[in-house]
Amino acid sequence: MSDRSLLLVHAHPDDETINNGATMAKYVSEGARVTLVTCTRGEEGEVLIPALSHLASTANDELGKHRETELADAMAALGITDFRFLGAPDRMWRDSGMMGTEPNNRSDVFWQAGLDDAASYLVKIIREVKPQVLVTYDEFGGYGHPDHIQAHRVAMRAAELAADAKFGIGEPWEISKIYWNTMPKSVIQDGIDKMKELGSSFFGAESADDLPFAKPDELVTTLIDGTEFIDAKMKAMAAHPTQIELDGPFFALSNNLGNQVWGHEYYTLVKGTKSSNVDAKGREVDLFA
Repeated sequence: MSDRSLLLVHAHPDDETINNGATMAKYVSEGARVTLVTCTRGEEGEVLIPALSHLASTANDELGKHRETELADAMAALGITDFRFLGAPDRMWRDSGMMGTEPNNRSDVFWQAGLDDAASYLVKIIREVKPQVLVTYDEFGGYGHPDHIQAHRVAMRAAELAADAKFGIGEPWEISKIYWNTMPKSVIQDGIDKMKELGSSFFGAESADDLPFAKPDELVTTLIDGTEFIDAKMKAMAAHPTQIELDGPFFALSNNLGNQVWGHEYYTLVKGTKSSNVDAKGREVDLFA
């Protein structure tokens, strides 16, 4: 087994592919051990396929089980074999829905999970797979979704507790480098401008400033070039059809800017030493370096 281990913590099925699909495929192809932990099954997600509208939480409430199969298909496309739901099989937290909605108040949703309780399950995984690198969201969860914010909190707390010999059972493990996903404003703005030229839009945004997940370029410390794995990422995105429209803005952006737009994935290093192995803009090119 490789001594390189990468752990990713995400909120719902499909988040992993949009944010890190190329990175995951790249490192698993190089022999690194890649582990994905998903915190909920995404029960409150919108169903974009009319024929499957009965799966919605407002209908038969069967979307979570369906999204498990979508996640499995996406992981097969990326070559990932170690993917888990936080707490399974002992317990599962439910999707909390968008901020300010009624599902936020349910006792079984991830937003209501006790921080150390949820983190304790992740500590067990950290001590098992011993990652040198952890990837998750920033403190805003990228765009403010309760489950993304909670995934950030749980991941950061678990990293702290996993290194504490006094906490839980098993040998303590210190994660060397922690990264938060980011998307630079310049990249988003290029996409918006191109879509406008073609008479289309990107989530209705007039500029990158309108999108909460667009971050200042100076926050980018690391760029992973996964252009070799674009096809795998596109197949993984297509494996989440209830959440990602094949003719929607994600794929339209790819078609109009060239698929390479999805081959570059950006990160902010928040723990650990930045590598001296950098590109012309001073950005790291390897999470493990």
